Amino acid sequence: MSALTLRLARREEIPTIVAMLADDGIGKSREAASDPLPQSYYDAFDEMAKDPNNRLLVAQQDGKIVGTLQITFIRGLSRQGARRAQIEAVRVASAHRGKGLGREIFVAAIELARVEGCSLVQLTTDKKRADAHRFYENLGFVASHEGMKLALD
Repeated sequence: MSALTLRLARREEIPTIVAMLADDGIGKSREAASDPLPQSYYDAFDEMAKDPNNRLLVAQQDGKIVGTLQITFIRGLSRQGARRAQIEAVRVASAHRGKGLGREIFVAAIELARVEGCSLVQLTTDKKRADAHRFYENLGFVASHEGMKLALD
């Protein structure tokens, strides 16, 4: 197997990315698996692509997309004006899980955060994802805060 590369996603890859997002118990209830996909996915991609602080990335190996994540760089006044990276929507394609690719993807994303001048990497994870919690803890993440969300739809 060739080395894993993390790169910017391309618009034509949206169906592959959405399929990965939908390929688990929680994701399948949130994502549309229709063909064609709703325009909202393409609109979101176009908006993210215009924002230099927001990147949708894919992990590629042997010419195939094997994972994805979104990383957003946020400047704030707290922590003396620190820049932080927010990581969301992390997935490894089901056929490639259990091979250490998730770790490789995160190591690359964390390094990208360092290169971008971030002093902190943060993420949220659904409370139902016990395996994901262990994975993040093994990477050094600490459950230091309680996250809350308010659905507006």
